[in-house]
Amino acid sequence: MKVGEQLRQMWRRSSGRSAHALEAERGDFAAEAEAMRRTLALPSIVSPVHFPGRHLPKPTPANLRRFAETPVVRRAINVIKDRIAAMDWQVRIRRGVDAEEVELAARKLRALRRTLEEPNPADSFRTLMEQAIEDALTGGFGAIEMEPTGDLDRPAMLWPVDGASIRINARWDGEEDSPRYAQAVAGQLESSAIELRDDQLMYIRMNPRSFTPFGLGPLEVAFETVNQFLSAHRFAGKLAANSVAQYALWLNEATPAQHDRLIRWWQDEIEGTGRVPLLSSEQKPEVLRFAQGTDADLRLAWQEFLIRMVANAFGLSPLMLGLENDVNQSTASEMADEAFRGAISPLAMLLAHHISRDLFGKCIGWREFEFVFNELNARDEMTELTVQVQLLQAGVLTVNEVRAMRGLSPLEPEKQPLASSS
Repeated sequence: MKVGEQLRQMWRRSSGRSAHALEAERGDFAAEAEAMRRTLALPSIVSPVHFPGRHLPKPTPANLRRFAETPVVRRAINVIKDRIAAMDWQVRIRRGVDAEEVELAARKLRALRRTLEEPNPADSFRTLMEQAIEDALTGGFGAIEMEPTGDLDRPAMLWPVDGASIRINARWDGEEDSPRYAQAVAGQLESSAIELRDDQLMYIRMNPRSFTPFGLGPLEVAFETVNQFLSAHRFAGKLAANSVAQYALWLNEATPAQHDRLIRWWQDEIEGTGRVPLLSSEQKPEVLRFAQGTDADLRLAWQEFLIRMVANAFGLSPLMLGLENDVNQSTASEMADEAFRGAISPLAMLLAHHISRDLFGKCIGWREFEFVFNELNARDEMTELTVQVQLLQAGVLTVNEVRAMRGLSPLEPEKQPLASSS
């Protein structure tokens, strides 16, 4: 027995754990030992160096991560990420599959839910999904490593992976044993990269295209816009803090000695003191203004336009990023619904598809199950409830089908209420 395992057992005995709990944790450690992580948790602190070969890197600008920490972009990312991560979800038998033909269906459903709720010792479902969604929105890559455990009660373990460190094998032939991805750290040669098969990595691409194996993230689309916004915002901040002088004092027919004397006097006696300057000269000095001295100098309209462009890149309405001009109750509700249908729902469906196809199908081999979010049909709970009641009354859906849509277990036949006919 390893020294680390002995220390863990001694700590459990000293903490007063029960024998049953110790046995359960030993089973968990055994499952974890079967599924060892291959990728590195923090592969790159700086931009990775690429060496030519078959593994292609994502040509992502290095300051995309820095742009993702600015207020406007962070707001856009959080609107999408937090909404998806907070959604209720369920694991169910795939449509078109007879539940009676699935062996150990109830036990497998519990195992898949436990796998997602406890993907690894450090993460929960929300923290795991938030990291993948963050990378997908930032650079078009969201990566999660998958490793099977061989345990029926916990069939796989999942770890978040930095999508910027993932290289794609351009010569992948589609075979299961051929490596499709590789993780390379900064300055690492291709021969030292960690190769991963297709069933070991969940790679979420946004905006997939036929001419490149990489996706296109919303922040990549808004890269130039965000750069211009930061420049305009920085200039406006300096101008508002009087760091940029927008005027000059002109003295007519002043000698160089008088000019230098005036500068020294102004810097020593007037500037920063709040005193009223008194000037005595044969001719009145004239103030030359280089700007209007109003809010138009801050380029606020230009900054507002750039915020709208960032919102368009993320598929959100400007209202979501703090622009509340010309917004009333009816238009605000419509904008919120459009943001849900155009930005949140598509990414949530893409994520659910990858979990069902990559994790359940490729990694674990249980293709008869699927992962779904329960809140994609409607944003408003009352609207969704009204639609389900109407479909139930019309005989389009049964009680168990409605319960399945809401993530509830089916009722027994004798306990099912009769739907009232309209």
